[in-house]
Amino acid sequence: MHVPVVGSDDAESCHHDGAERKSHHSDKVKSSLISRLNRIEGQVRGIKGLIERDTYCDDVLNQIASVQSALNGVGKLLLEHHLKSCVVERIQEGDTDVLAELMTTMNKLIK
Repeated sequence: MHVPVVGSDDAESCHHDGAERKSHHSDKVKSSLISRLNRIEGQVRGIKGLIERDTYCDDVLNQIASVQSALNGVGKLLLEHHLKSCVVERIQEGDTDVLAELMTTMNKLIK
């Protein structure tokens, strides 16, 4: 079982009691994820405004690429923390089904 370091700002764990699964991200990680998502949300609203103002397609497509890159960054950060906490915990508990679940998720992320 994963035992977070006492006093560590990066302490994370996963809980999977029955059918309900939850992650607990440290305040630092959660704040970083939310901050990134807030910026992405603003970028998406900006793209909507570009469309409404009939902005040149190439400019809109470049903004879309920027949002996709930002979302990939959030996904990578979340994946890293998932691997270091949830996946490791479940493997240590003998639950190797987590590997098939991880592969399915990674295939969705990289298509």
